[in-house]
Amino acid sequence: MSSSMIQLLVLAGIAVFLIIKLKNVLGTREGFEKPVVPLEEPRPRVKRDFEVIEGGPDRDIIDHVTDGSPSAKALAAMKMAEPGFGVGEFLQGARGAYEMILMAFEKGELEQIRPFLSPEVFSTFEEAVEARKAEGLTVEAHFVGLRELTLHEASFDRDTREAQIAVRFLGELTSVVRDRDGAIVEGSPTEVRRQRDIWTFERRMGVSDPNWLLVATGE
Repeated sequence: MSSSMIQLLVLAGIAVFLIIKLKNVLGTREGFEKPVVPLEEPRPRVKRDFEVIEGGPDRDIIDHVTDGSPSAKALAAMKMAEPGFGVGEFLQGARGAYEMILMAFEKGELEQIRPFLSPEVFSTFEEAVEARKAEGLTVEAHFVGLRELTLHEASFDRDTREAQIAVRFLGELTSVVRDRDGAIVEGSPTEVRRQRDIWTFERRMGVSDPNWLLVATGE
């Protein structure tokens, strides 16, 4: 055998040896193979947007009046006429108005509350104050606080957009009525008395003036 043939046989043997080693290391691919999957697949982000369910009960209304009642429907109509209106916010304003108006009446200082009273209510208050003065009576009053504040009734005129809300108050105050000589004819400077009132406030919804007018008082 020639030297050339011997060299070819040696080279062929080496080639076969290398092929066998490669198969042992890499393995054999047969048929369809899935593509290589990374160790951590990117997960799609879960959308967490909350769906707003329309038409549900308005807590700002049903926390104060019965759901479906005429007052609830009136308050809902007020909100449609003026989206910025809130029942809770209104009642907070009514709380402050009650103390301010009541104390001004007790002290006979009506001019400072004139913008918050209808002409009829102002005239009634003025007559009462003048009658006290004619009898020589003066009132010393101190507002202690509110025991109760509830929405009593509400109504709304869709044509005129006039809204009325009646509020029930149970206030606590000290009140002393003195005669011309300073003698106490009614009340006590230390005894706290309770006063019940139902006041009706009125306003045209959707106008720039935010003030509600006191249009009626009762018990």
